[in-house]
Amino acid sequence: MDVVTIGETMVLLTPDDSGSLEQAVTFTKHLAGAESNVSIALARLGHHVSWLSKVGADGFGRYILKTLRGEGVDVSRVVIDESRSTGVFFKETSPFYGTSVQYYRENSAASEIRNEDVDRSLLHDARVFHVTGVTPALSLVNRKTLVSLLEEARRQEIRISFDPNIRYKLWSIDEAIPVLHELATYADIVLPGLDEGKVLTGQTTPEGIADWFLSRGCELVVVKLGPQGAYYQTVHERGYVDGFEVTLVDEVGAGDAFAAGLLSGLLDNLKTDDSVRRACALGAMAVCGKGDYETLPRRRELMAFMTGKSKIVNR
Repeated sequence: MDVVTIGETMVLLTPDDSGSLEQAVTFTKHLAGAESNVSIALARLGHHVSWLSKVGADGFGRYILKTLRGEGVDVSRVVIDESRSTGVFFKETSPFYGTSVQYYRENSAASEIRNEDVDRSLLHDARVFHVTGVTPALSLVNRKTLVSLLEEARRQEIRISFDPNIRYKLWSIDEAIPVLHELATYADIVLPGLDEGKVLTGQTTPEGIADWFLSRGCELVVVKLGPQGAYYQTVHERGYVDGFEVTLVDEVGAGDAFAAGLLSGLLDNLKTDDSVRRACALGAMAVCGKGDYETLPRRRELMAFMTGKSKIVNR
């Protein structure tokens, strides 16, 4: 197995006729979740990925499993919870304020992922264990389970990738910071956005943010800079990688695509700067259409985009 990840995926409902939830009459159903976005992106690039989670014993849960399975993601270890529902959220867009989301995920099935819900034998076979700061924000139970899995991954010498992915609607920053600091100490790779890197480290530059995480034991820090690209740093190398110029349609999911692009490059044994460039390309492609993962490319499409042999048609 190339990558194992764990987290909640929910059903996403978006208005058909208006960006406003207040004015909407009909909605289109999708699925979305940071870790499953990463899983789908990697699977489309030909990597073997397993997603661990819980879903409700309901139609939304079956829809999530069917969709991920159809994308080539291993969902064989996902637990179906008979007592809790699958989480749901809504996304609306405004020409003035951009994209915003409204969650209905409290007490969802995936908010209670316990140690006994996780098949650890799958983790032992992984090359990378990818986690985000969303999972521990959902509950104390999830937090304890995630730390236990990270400890197991460290014992097994599995490379750990961590995207802080701060969700301010899920917990306060005072609650989040110490937890995310703890999770970062387990990670080999840390992927903060510039703004959340400032919040977590108190540093104001990509170099300062990277230094902060490296001083706490990380091997590679990649600071996401949005359309401007990214900054990467290890003990031995550092540099900026330019972003790709595209027309923004929907920015949700770009960070997850970025993470998948970086992991894909590292799994393919590319140099660090080439892996970061692949991450920037995948992040750029993700914002060119609606939906969290729908515009994510297959490998041939990604290579064509990166070499300039194809252009994005916004959808």
